[in-house]
Amino acid sequence: MSENTTEVLVGGAVLAVAIGFLVFAGQATGFSTESGDYSLRASFRSVEGVSIGTDVRMAGVKVGTVTGLNLNTQNFRADSEISVFEGVVVPDDSSIQISSEGLLGGTFVEILPGGSPLNYEPGSEIEDTQGAVSLVSLLLKFVSGSEE
Repeated sequence: MSENTTEVLVGGAVLAVAIGFLVFAGQATGFSTESGDYSLRASFRSVEGVSIGTDVRMAGVKVGTVTGLNLNTQNFRADSEISVFEGVVVPDDSSIQISSEGLLGGTFVEILPGGSPLNYEPGSEIEDTQGAVSLVSLLLKFVSGSEE
């Protein structure tokens, strides 16, 4: 009988750890049911290195994530949607760009805040954008001596 009780206790402990891991993984990846976040849109020439789930940062601090990427077939630009955490305000003269953590680092979306006293409303579009700069094309220009 004690053998059966031990198996039940160990099984319960394993199940509790598995549930705890799933909850932690859901929170770490931003997969949650929080509804306090709000979305903003931006259109980029290139979103090379960015995918859904990529960090959105302001002053180096994560303030949101990329939640959508689509090709606009009218102007052939990449339309993106980002989710910004509740309580983070973005001035309406801010710009947004795709940045790199270094030569071998990852890519993230960076919001460069402006100085306007007015803020973007949920669903607004950030007009001032700068797409990803391709490291390969920069190296090819350097090697070929092109000044374009």
